Amino acid sequence: MKKLLLATAATALVAGAAQAEEVKLGVILGFTGPIESLTPHMAAGAELAMEEVTASGKFMGGSSVTAVRADSTCVDAAAATAAAERLITAEGVKGIMGADCSGVTGAVLANVAVPNGMVMISPSATSPGLTSAEDNGLFFRTAPSDARQSAVMSQILMEGGVKSVAVTYTNNDYGKGMADAFKAEFEAAGGEVTIVAAHEDGKADYTAEVGALASAGGEVLVVAGYVDQGGAGIVRSALDTGAFDMFHFPDGMIGSNLTANFGADINGSTGQVPGTDSPGAATFAEMVGDKFDVTSPYTGESYDAAALLMLAMQAAGSTEPGDYAGKIEMVANAPGEKIYPGELAKGLEILAGGGDIDYVGATAVELINGGEASGSYRQIKIENGEQVTVGYR
Repeated sequence: MKKLLLATAATALVAGAAQAEEVKLGVILGFTGPIESLTPHMAAGAELAMEEVTASGKFMGGSSVTAVRADSTCVDAAAATAAAERLITAEGVKGIMGADCSGVTGAVLANVAVPNGMVMISPSATSPGLTSAEDNGLFFRTAPSDARQSAVMSQILMEGGVKSVAVTYTNNDYGKGMADAFKAEFEAAGGEVTIVAAHEDGKADYTAEVGALASAGGEVLVVAGYVDQGGAGIVRSALDTGAFDMFHFPDGMIGSNLTANFGADINGSTGQVPGTDSPGAATFAEMVGDKFDVTSPYTGESYDAAALLMLAMQAAGSTEPGDYAGKIEMVANAPGEKIYPGELAKGLEILAGGGDIDYVGATAVELINGGEASGSYRQIKIENGEQVTVGYR
């Protein structure tokens, strides 16, 4: 069946070869807000894939691909929804790379993508709640769910000899989903969670929150927050008051600003962020060079999300979301020739000829359970004020 579909797509491509056009893809990320130090690198990753495809001249009869950016804010669902609406109605995008944070991603999916039949591939929305969201087969993600991250986090802490933790989380879908999943995993492994407490972003003073966490106790403070917002405020207050000097950081806290802000004060602290040591990751880093910070979280996932959109269009012989949504998993998974970063032209050519591809990309892409990323994690430790990769899981 896969071969037949690809052969049909190839016929459509040949028939439309003379109809080259500009294809717009939306890039909706929190260019302002609590992860604004991460999103420029994420956008650059996605746009690198678009530039590669355009330069190949092999996409949809020589069509070009143009990125149209929009600001999700990461936290304001109404603003994200309005931005996504503009991408579709005013800009005429044919797919959306994004959104980023889980709450706004869910809002865009329910209020914009599903009603408009628009495909979304998020590189970083990790809430377990999105797994069961009503998406009509339109939503995919290249970062794994926090259900998996929570299991990895529990393993790291237990193997490090940590038996008790306090947990604080940013009061939104991402934070609560992470905190709930982690608590269940850590307690099932025999650990103690002394307290699970929400914090609000945007506050000037987190003394009260840290006081409650300190009163509950714990060897380590798990901060499921944002590196450019309340999570950083919690860490600063904990250090200033002496409440905690050892932390564990999920993905929302991993970024250059973590060590820029706290340096050696958080030596010995640990964390994890989606990442892989696959050959594709090394190739991607070589491709990027000094164009942007390839070590910043979700850059590879963003490249892969954009690549999957374009490869699926090529497989379908159409840029219409209703035509290519069903091809995303097909190009992402076996069987087929493996496609790595820098090989998008090769993938496009194979698809145009009716062949199969297995897109590996920068993050060893494998889609499961209707569009979920199976995913792996890069484990970090803060040593001498720097983030050091100590393994992959």
